[in-house]
Amino acid sequence: MAEVATSASSSANSSARSVSLLVVVDPVARRMDGESVRIAKDVLSAGAAHTKVCLPDGPEEFARVLGRRGSRRPVVVGDDSALLRTVALLHRRRELAGCALSVVPVGSALGLARSLGLPTGAVAAARAVLDGAERRLDLLVDDSDGVVLGAVGIPPAPVPVPTREHAEPGAGSGFGTGSGGPGPVRPWLRTCQSLVRTLAATRPARTAVPPGAAGPARLRVEVDGTTLVDLDQPVEAVTVLPGAGGVAVVEVRPLSVGAQAAPLTASGRTVTVSGAHFRYRADAVLCGPVGTRTWVAREGAWGLTLPAG
Repeated sequence: MAEVATSASSSANSSARSVSLLVVVDPVARRMDGESVRIAKDVLSAGAAHTKVCLPDGPEEFARVLGRRGSRRPVVVGDDSALLRTVALLHRRRELAGCALSVVPVGSALGLARSLGLPTGAVAAARAVLDGAERRLDLLVDDSDGVVLGAVGIPPAPVPVPTREHAEPGAGSGFGTGSGGPGPVRPWLRTCQSLVRTLAATRPARTAVPPGAAGPARLRVEVDGTTLVDLDQPVEAVTVLPGAGGVAVVEVRPLSVGAQAAPLTASGRTVTVSGAHFRYRADAVLCGPVGTRTWVAREGAWGLTLPAG
């Protein structure tokens, strides 16, 4: 791992900065777009009082560097996987509440970053780190201590994801949209559908879906202890995502025969799905099979620096 420390005064046309940054560059970003990484480092170094740049070679070094950040504000340069890895690490260490995360999106998988409102140009994203404001976002935590920022999909859609037989504790979602401002349930459902389409649109030619992952399923879906759909009703899909104000928004699409069945919707703090062993996609990671899984919505659980205004 390489580390570079730089100090610079703000330019005359920039406001004075006293912030100290720890810039952690994901190795995938360095390989895929070294020029964007260089631009981001230059802008951040010129705009902050002190910038320490770290170039970890793998996940273990990435985690070690993040854990030694001290009082520096962490800035992750990388794609959606790097963002989700960072949030998962901070959650496992119970450090999300006191950490304002900044991200410069670099890479090919940036659907989650865009949905969060992050600029995807290197200069604009780096300027947002320096001039933006922290926004507290909701997330979901499952009963294996995994986190979900964007959406849970059951059965998992055919998107390119790392597969595993069982989700590891603390990584139920893998490395994974936060929620946002207030609004009724319907707009949040539209946001969820838009997010799922955005994430799916970033897939390359090859996709990975295990046998039996797609197709109708028989599941019991409970929201705050009330059954929304039971095992006697086959369903095509279940979607769960963080809503507004510390609730999870749920949409269940029953299996339609002939006329299309209207989706069932509900919102609540806790969502439990159970039934025959099923797989699901949490953000970009395929998880399962499991017999039951519970997600709890947590309001304002993590902070992200977004462009001001």
